[in-house]
Amino acid sequence: MARANRSVRPKGRKIQSLLRLARYTLFRGFAVWIALVAGIFLTIIIANMGGYVDKIKIAQINETVSASVFMNPAYQHLTSEEKRELIQKLVQLEIERLELDKPFIRFDRYFWKSRAFRYLADALVFNLGFAEHIHSTSGSKKVWVIIQERLPYSVLLFTTASLIVFFASIFVALILSRRYGSVWDRMSVSLAPLSTAPPWFYGIILILIFAAQLRLLPFGGFVSIPPPKSMWAYALSVIEHMILPLSAWFISGIFAAVYSWRTFFLIYSSEDYVEMARAKGVPGRALERRYILRPTLPPIITGFALMLISAWMGAIITESVFNWPGLGSLYITAINGFDTPVIVGLTMIYAYLLGVTVFLLDFIYAIVDPRIKVGGGSTA
Repeated sequence: MARANRSVRPKGRKIQSLLRLARYTLFRGFAVWIALVAGIFLTIIIANMGGYVDKIKIAQINETVSASVFMNPAYQHLTSEEKRELIQKLVQLEIERLELDKPFIRFDRYFWKSRAFRYLADALVFNLGFAEHIHSTSGSKKVWVIIQERLPYSVLLFTTASLIVFFASIFVALILSRRYGSVWDRMSVSLAPLSTAPPWFYGIILILIFAAQLRLLPFGGFVSIPPPKSMWAYALSVIEHMILPLSAWFISGIFAAVYSWRTFFLIYSSEDYVEMARAKGVPGRALERRYILRPTLPPIITGFALMLISAWMGAIITESVFNWPGLGSLYITAINGFDTPVIVGLTMIYAYLLGVTVFLLDFIYAIVDPRIKVGGGSTA
């Protein structure tokens, strides 16, 4: 009888752990979903300036239609009154086509019928629709096609740059943490303020030196014009065009990253359990791997994941400086043209990536660090 009770208890604990995990997963997923919905909805409101963009678009329609009517020889026989009536009719047709005659947002019981909530519902199911002004190189106005066309350029450049900065900073920070107080360590602290300048600032300086003065590298772009026909020549041209933006991104990020990780490793290397392991004669490499890197894996993974997500969004000013055809330049084009579907589409991609990453990080923490329990806090 006692044996039966002992065998039932572990099963009961396992079921309770599974139920606790399920509750935590549902709660965490719901919280991330609410944050995601709120973020996308705020983007829709901001991108439309609370509905003021409708007035700007109507004014642009009036101006465009008026110019087309007065400049078109086919309408020269009409009187001024007839032209005004024709303009009003054409303007009204365009307003109805773009649904600008419907309220952007409503504050009554029919708020869900407003365009803002319809935009939100479409975005949440990845129905991004068509861009208003921007089109892809193939002529398509589908937002998905436009984003998919620009995405590889941003991923190629900024993922490469971010990976180089991330792993180089971790490697250098580990070395400096072993040599605390050395000349190189003090130099890294002194150079950290250089990272306060953004990548585009260093990009302009690098362009002036290596492109304008020395003429060793191209000013910008993705590939030489006309593009090389050979695959290897094309790849070499792309690499050549990537050198300056990669260098600008590296210079802007490496010093602060090294200083941050170096400080982080120094904090963990001064823990009592590290001192005890060092006193027991644990070799330096094993000491770093087991007692310094292992406990710091959660923040390292967090920084790595958020870095990769940010790389997917490109960089608006840096891409503009180097004329890089990525998502950053697409973002600024959409903002300047009040192209709401493209702005919402770009924000939605980032919101979903961030939401999924934040949701999964807790489970990844539990895998890499046995002290952490999902939904149960620390085992300590």
